[in-house]
Amino acid sequence: MIKVNRLTKKYGNHTAVNDISFEIKKGGVYGFLGPNGAGKSTTMNIITGCLAATEGEVTVGGFDIYEEAIKAKKLIGYLPENPPLYTELSPYEYLKFVAEAKGVKKADMDAELTYVMTSTGLVDVAFKLISSLSKGYKQRVGIAQAMLGSPEIIILDEPTVGLDPKQIIEIRELIKSLGEEHTILFSSHILSEVQELCENVIIIANGKIVANDSLENLRRAGTQHPILHLVAKTDPMSAMDIIDEFEEVSHYAITECDKGTDLELTLTEPVDITERLFFAFAEKGIPLLTISAKEQSLEELYLKLTESALMDELSEDEEDKNDELGEYTPMFTEEGEA
Repeated sequence: MIKVNRLTKKYGNHTAVNDISFEIKKGGVYGFLGPNGAGKSTTMNIITGCLAATEGEVTVGGFDIYEEAIKAKKLIGYLPENPPLYTELSPYEYLKFVAEAKGVKKADMDAELTYVMTSTGLVDVAFKLISSLSKGYKQRVGIAQAMLGSPEIIILDEPTVGLDPKQIIEIRELIKSLGEEHTILFSSHILSEVQELCENVIIIANGKIVANDSLENLRRAGTQHPILHLVAKTDPMSAMDIIDEFEEVSHYAITECDKGTDLELTLTEPVDITERLFFAFAEKGIPLLTISAKEQSLEELYLKLTESALMDELSEDEEDKNDELGEYTPMFTEEGEA
């Protein structure tokens, strides 16, 4: 449905989106995840034709978003991070205005408005002023306008920002139901939200795609370097002497605790060394009180990916600065002369 090819967006010397490519297939809910300022909103604005790219191509349903803009935009319903609501109107009046702007036929108008207001739970507030509605209901109005015209794709930019817990749950359920009939792409910086709603996720950091896969595959990626948690009834130095014998342990963290020593071991590859660890401690007469595998959460994987992207960018910036400086020539000699 959506193909993004080598997309770049620059604002002066700042690159907001840096040569990214990905594809959204028909059906389901896709999560677009990244920290604030990662390039999520910029990318969405380009996909919807609201913003021009510096370089690259975007096609929606096979139509180029710039060359065949009208055909491409008919396939998209869009909720920006700040919904463009006319607060002096009621939801009914506003949605009718949007429907007319989208070219909904008069014969279909009543059925279309009834459908989107029923789907988003707006019937009871249909004739109240939007200015008097809660943030949650305003978001519902924004989602309803994105649904008008029966678009195949609905793009939602941070749809739960600023909502209270009850409203967040309600909007999540709404997004989940929309995913049964539409292709949904929604952005968030909350991984638990994406985890609950999506099967596929794209993670962007510093304008670059750092992951684009199913949640299942991302979970597998998180187990490439398993972590073991141990509690041994001994002092840290004695525990370290034993752990140092295991080549499978790439690094470890050791802290003293009430029961003895708490150890967290990161392995170089998925391999079971629990039995060998048990006997290694037993041979030294040291009881292992706890030994268990620690799953790397998606939150931890997300932080690792985004922090790695940040470090890469800092390294590139440092290299660029060194290139600009060139070879350093001192202004003064040892004698103080130029």
